[in-house]
Amino acid sequence: QVQLVESGGGLVQAGGSLRLSCVASKRTFSSSAMGWSRQPPGKEREFVAAISWTGGTTDYSDSVKGRFTISRDNTKNTVYVQMNRLKPEDTAVYYCAARPGWDTAARVYDYAYWGLGTQVTVSS
Repeated sequence: QVQLVESGGGLVQAGGSLRLSCVASKRTFSSSAMGWSRQPPGKEREFVAAISWTGGTTDYSDSVKGRFTISRDNTKNTVYVQMNRLKPEDTAVYYCAARPGWDTAARVYDYAYWGLGTQVTVSS
């Protein structure tokens, strides 16, 4: 059964940092590229970052490039996103997603499996 569980969200001041984690079921993680997306209040879900199955390739949206870093630990079935220099516009529910296959994908609808999300709120 596919299961993705996010953690690490919370309230942080602008300029601060948070690290989100997502633990996946072993079967899902071992055969999937992974990604993070977010859904700001009142807006559609948008792509944030992606990482290939090996971790050798990453991709970021322009809005987070240079501030966020995605990584994965295949021994722990876990994907992370380190978020630095957070801005109020980063406020959103952040979702972990899995995409069976090797390569990264930068479109929300490329992902087949989703977690329930974790709230990130950045105060000004």
